[in-house]
Amino acid sequence: MIKVTDKAKARIMELRNEEGHSDKHNVRVSVKGGGCSGLMYDLDFDDQLKDDDKVYEDKGVKIIVDKKSLLYLLGTTLEFSDGLNGKGFQFINPNASRTCGCGESFAV
Repeated sequence: MIKVTDKAKARIMELRNEEGHSDKHNVRVSVKGGGCSGLMYDLDFDDQLKDDDKVYEDKGVKIIVDKKSLLYLLGTTLEFSDGLNGKGFQFINPNASRTCGCGESFAV
């Protein structure tokens, strides 16, 4: 399960409208190799489901996760910050043993 904070939900809805996506476009969260710590998060809108995808819903936001990425993301909370120290989505991941300073990559 992946949780979504209220601020993240609001920003996702804004971005969906700004980018011209329909309600059929859900948030796809995945993990890819790279970044300072070895693994990186990837967020995008997607209206297609693959055979190994799992769909979770929190606060009315549907999140698509592929089976491989799910192992790294279970229990993660998606947050959005617009403070002085940076703006963007943040992943609060209990599975990460370390993260980089920018918060965009992690290791397990």
